[in-house]
Parts: sequence; structure tokens; C-alpha cells
Amino acid sequence: MTLLLSRTDLEGLLDPAECVAALRRGFTAAPAEVPPHRAVTRLPGPGGATALLPGLVDGIPAYTVKVNAKYPGSRPALRGVVCLHDLATGELLALLDSATVTAWRTGLAAALGTHALARRDAEAVTVIGAGAQSELVMRGLSELRGLRSLTVTDLDAGRAGDFARRHGERLDVPASVAPDLRTAVHGAEIVVVATWSRRPLLHAADIAPGTQVTSLGADEHGKTELSPDLLESARVVVDDIPLAVEMGALADAGLGVRHAAGTLRDLLCGEVPGRVKDSEITVYAPVGLPWQDLSLAWTAYRAAVEAGAGRPYDFLA
Repeated sequence: MTLLLSRTDLEGLLDPAECVAALRRGFTAAPAEVPPHRAVTRLPGPGGATALLPGLVDGIPAYTVKVNAKYPGSRPALRGVVCLHDLATGELLALLDSATVTAWRTGLAAALGTHALARRDAEAVTVIGAGAQSELVMRGLSELRGLRSLTVTDLDAGRAGDFARRHGERLDVPASVAPDLRTAVHGAEIVVVATWSRRPLLHAADIAPGTQVTSLGADEHGKTELSPDLLESARVVVDDIPLAVEMGALADAGLGVRHAAGTLRDLLCGEVPGRVKDSEITVYAPVGLPWQDLSLAWTAYRAAVEAGAGRPYDFLA
């Protein structure tokens, strides 16, 4: 039997603190023998297709394959499934809503990277792009450190206002909406950018010394949020160097391997330093890796089995 897990199921099962812990274990686990693969293709019309495989984490007896339809103008912009298979038999254990899994694993992994690189006293956050991924960055970041203020900007002012109100109330901090990017980043100590932009939104002159910038939008060719001069002037950490150079933030800026200080795994394992001095600008620019889907899918699957949640379905009937 295969367990079908909807967005409602997943949001009732997943806990941010538990998911952050699962992602940390994944980042510090022994590297998988099989390299990650991302297949991205444009389609006729406004959308694209993406597949990530295989999701593998040492110690988890399963693997994932994720298939997404990506349509920026839709809500949600991602639609698809994460297939969770038994590693020994190939049995399809579960089908999970990919929009939820992607938002949770991307946002919470970004929170982990942001916390690891930001100054210890950094508590003023600016969010550019008030979507699902920023939502989970804020939920994860508030599990890892105290925050004292939030500024939000989005092309949809109403969505920005709703985001600021909800998180301001949840964290009991001042929260406001900025009318433009320059205003939004003024005074920020942590900047989270999660957009569909295909041109640089932030340049070196926009970012104050000591700021941590997390860019989630540059996860395939053509998508870019940070300018080359900002990336060249910053200490840049990624989740996978070959993929960052092939299709991530470094690729679209025309930069190469030497511009990456290391990976978040290297940092969390103590193999490379994170922030070297308080005055430097640091950047976390992940592409998103298949094993992160597995970490979240396995956490949700085990919780669902224990709680009797989800809908069993027999595809072989």
C-alpha cells in the first residue's frame, strides 16, 4: 500500500524544529555515493518541468524522486509529487505533495544556512518575496535565534502586508512593509530573497557590511537575484558547488568554483569557516538538493504511520 499525503496532512504532521534537526543530520551525514541530478526543461507556454533524483541520506532506508510543474503565475507555483520508495525493494511507500515538501525543505534548510553565516547579534530581517519559501525561512529562523524586527517587500503589496502582520504578531516584533528594495534593505542585518527574478535585484552598493544575504530564487538557468559585483565582494556558501556553477547563482553571474568558499555541509562539519569577521558580507545561495526532499518526506512518512494519517492506496490493485 502507498500512503497519499496531501498538503493538509503534511502541515499537520511536520514540526519546524524537528525538520530543522532532520536537515542538519542530512547536511552532516556521509556524502551519498550517487551524485544528485536535476533535470529542468522549458515547456511550450509559461511553465517548466523539473525532476530531482535520487534523494539519498545515509541511515534512511528509502529514496525519493521528485517531479514538479513550475508555473510562476500560478498559486501555488509548484505542483507535483515526491515519490518515497523503499531503498531495498523499490516499494512506493508514499506520494507527498511536492509544493509543501519543497517549501518546507527549502525554507528550513535556508534558515539553517542563514543562522550559520549571520552575525550572532543579527536580529533585523528583511524579506524580499513574501511567498511560501520565505514563510518557512521565518519559521525556521525563529527556532534558531531571536529576532527583533521584520521588513517585507513584494510585488503584491497586500501579500507583503499579510506576511508582515502574521509574522510580526507571531514573533511579537515590529513588522513593516517597505515600498521598494532600497528602503527594504536599509538597516537590515539578514536579507532573505525568494523571487522568480531573471535580473539582479541587489548589488554590492545596496548591502551594508556585516549583512547576511540568503538567495533562494537562483535555482536554474536564467533566474538571478544577486549581481556579480555583490557575489564577488561577499563570502559565498552554497549547497553543492558543481550545481551552483552549472545552474545556480554563480552560473548566472558568470562566476566559477573559486568564488565559492565552500558548502553548508563543509561549514556545519567544521571543514571550512563560515563568517570570518563581523564586517564581511556573507551569502548563502543554495540550488536545492534531492536528499533534502528525502529528509522531509521520511520525517513526514514516519509521523503519518505513527498517527494513522494520510490515505492508503493500492496502485497494484
